[in-house]
Amino acid sequence: MSILAFPGQQVGDFTVTAISDGYLNASLDFLSNIDASEASGIQRDAGQNEPSAIHINCYVIRSAGRTILVDGGAGGIKQWGGRLQANLLLAGIEPSMIDTILLTHAHPDHVGGLVNAAGQVIFPNAELVVHRREVKFWQDDANLARASERARGNFLIARQVFHGYSDKLRTFDEGEVLSGISAMPLPGHTDGHTGYIVESRDQSLLVWGDIVHFPYIQIQRPDVSIAFDQDPSLAAATRSRLLDRVSSEGLLIAGMHLGEAGFARIKQTKGKYGLFYETEA
Repeated sequence: MSILAFPGQQVGDFTVTAISDGYLNASLDFLSNIDASEASGIQRDAGQNEPSAIHINCYVIRSAGRTILVDGGAGGIKQWGGRLQANLLLAGIEPSMIDTILLTHAHPDHVGGLVNAAGQVIFPNAELVVHRREVKFWQDDANLARASERARGNFLIARQVFHGYSDKLRTFDEGEVLSGISAMPLPGHTDGHTGYIVESRDQSLLVWGDIVHFPYIQIQRPDVSIAFDQDPSLAAATRSRLLDRVSSEGLLIAGMHLGEAGFARIKQTKGKYGLFYETEA
């Protein structure tokens, strides 16, 4: 089998590769705190069409003796995504090669691809590493009882994944989760939403999870939230704070909904943040 090239970056001793899971259906109508014409205008000015879908990225981080997956895509749930397994194979990665799964959060488009329809794990040798607050939120029966009918399905999916990996489930609060990889709590989108800083030999990259869903709009207007946010105000505050940090530090970022290019930097000019995709290192 020929191995295909996917977008990637070298971060010291780590190789980080963006692996597409496909798309989920969503439009600008999901956004709040912005006029529809302004949202469309930002897209148009960035050379983007009016979107009907959001791209889903997962990331593979490799170093000596380790193959780490960050998030598992949607796995075809709700007809979303489902391409991760095939694309991993095209990248030369068998499911059994994954030794660790770092979870940014447990929404369906991030965990759906971790188990099959029968609830069996897709990555049999992987430890599942996730923020303690994220597990607590989705396992809380009171939260399930308060959830809307649509959201109840999300609870069942998250619980199925946590159950499937229960014998290899590790939780954390913050700090280093693997050698050279540290957790950065980024609450708001979900209670335990987490980014991961990869650092090696004076180089670094932040996988920031779902800080944005429509990148051009929410980077220019960090106050704009999306219907998927559990706490829109906190999500907006987290986004604004993080954009300030990554732009001032020039930090390379990766995000699950940044688009197929997978990697970018944020720059601030004339008081506004801008998105600049990074070409392969």
